[in-house]
Formats: sequence, C-alpha cells, structure tokens
Amino acid sequence: MTLRLGTVLERDGAVYRVSTADGEVRAVLRGKSKRNSFRVVVGDRVKLEPEPTGEVYGVVGVEPRTSLLERRVPEGRGTRPVAANIDEVLVVTSAADPAPIPQLIDRLLVVAEANSIPAAVVVNKTDLDPGHALVARCRSAGYVVYPTSVKSGEGIDAFAAALAGRISVVTGPSGAGKSSLLNAIQPGLKLKIGEISAKLRRGKHTTVSAVMLPLDNGGYLVDTPGFSEVGLWGVVPRELASCFPEMRPFIGECRYGDCRHMTEPGCRIQAAADAGEVLPDRLESYRILLAELESAPEEWE
Repeated sequence: MTLRLGTVLERDGAVYRVSTADGEVRAVLRGKSKRNSFRVVVGDRVKLEPEPTGEVYGVVGVEPRTSLLERRVPEGRGTRPVAANIDEVLVVTSAADPAPIPQLIDRLLVVAEANSIPAAVVVNKTDLDPGHALVARCRSAGYVVYPTSVKSGEGIDAFAAALAGRISVVTGPSGAGKSSLLNAIQPGLKLKIGEISAKLRRGKHTTVSAVMLPLDNGGYLVDTPGFSEVGLWGVVPRELASCFPEMRPFIGECRYGDCRHMTEPGCRIQAAADAGEVLPDRLESYRILLAELESAPEEWE
C-alpha cells in the first residue's frame, strides 16, 4: 500500500488536521506511532495510511525533524514539544509607539538560537521613526533586518518574500504591529489568527498548543502562544554566549577556560565590547540572561 505524506497543521484532542498534496485530511495515531512515547506535533511531516472506514487516516510514521521547539512543562519537570520543522523565527519590534525594548528583542533571538532555528528581525512602523540605530544594532549582531511600515508600504514585499515557501514563527512584544503586518501581506490573516487565539484560550485543559496557517505564497505561519515562554531554561549557562552570533568568534579565547564573561580578568568578549566588536548593550543583555539562568531552579535546567 502506498503511504500518503502530509504536514500536521493542528492537533485537537486525539485528532490531527493534516495537509496533503490532495487537500486536508483528518488523522489519528495508529500502530507504533500510538504506542510510542514520541509526541506528534504541529509541523511534523507524517506518513498516512487510510483507515478501513475511509473517514480518517492513520499516522503510521513521522519523518526526521529538522528543528524542534519545546516548552517547559508547567509546574513540573521535563519538556513538551510545541512545533517541529520551523525554518525561521521573525522577531517583530516597533521602531516607535511603543518604544522598542532591545533586551526583549535579544531574549526572543536567544530563544530561537537556543532551539537552533534561524532568526531575523522586523523593525516595524518605520513611518513613525526610521529606526536606523535599531536596524544597525541588529545587523551588527549578525541578523537580517526588514524595516517595514504598513502605512507607507515600505518593506512589505520583502517581508512577504521572507515568509514565502517557509514555515515561520512571527513573534514580538504587544503593540509591535504583528497582526497588521501579517494582514498587509495576506488580507484576512488577522481574522484567522484572532479566531485561533480565542480557540487556544478556550480552557486550561485544552490540548491545542500550536496551529499552522497556510499562506497564499506557499509558506506556513505557526501561531504558538507565548513564544517567549519557550524560554531559556534548557540552555546550559556556559553555552549562552554561543546564542549571541557576534560573540561566537571570541569563545574559547578568554584567559580562563571557565570564564562567564561577567567580571573575570582577561575576558575576550569584554575586550571585544571595549573595542566595539560587540555592542556593550548586547553584552549587558547576555549578562542579564545569564543571571536568570544561573538563578533558575535546578529542575528547570
């Protein structure tokens, strides 16, 4: 029997909504997939076999993942996978109204880096402020930056092209204009996201953790609540510096092998900051996040 391949768009209880080349189908776990502790999540590429009734398909296998976004289990130990095979994380921030918070931007970028997912920054509302300093800051850290404005139309085509044919998470602080930006590239998308958000809030026992929305340009948008809550808890403190791309060239060059890049003498990353090779406020973001990691309860690490 020829197996059908599909991509999981949504999980609701024991039923999965799966996109295939012939359209969307409903599927349930079957055989080894059901007995296995391996959890099928949104974004997984699955192998499907028709059920005898013909009403649903059985998930009989899962293709190897290219990436996995995980969240800490609330009030407990361990992790829970949220979404798989994400190609990129796009962090949206406003250039003004509200004022950007660089340390929050850095935190979201580190979450992406810690999960081995490529990231980029979208500086929105450039009609209010061109955001030149913010754009330069992010680019100096090694990130692609898309300046955008829904009102003027600046950068909308480039942002749409960044989403085309890819599985993307779009995140950022409240008020950054994410919904308007997404609506600008695909009218009606804002309404769909609103409907999903309401569904995700329907009760504390909900089994829905993330949803993938097909985009007209062939890509997918992953709507996962509380991306920032995915968090840094899984990062070993000594590996945090590797989540800052501009610091990577200097790792291993400090005087002491166990340098935390805080106040130790002979710190190569501090020297890089002094020389302008690493922005001082990026180093400050690193130190704030390191303190958070080092003070986390052991079961979270």
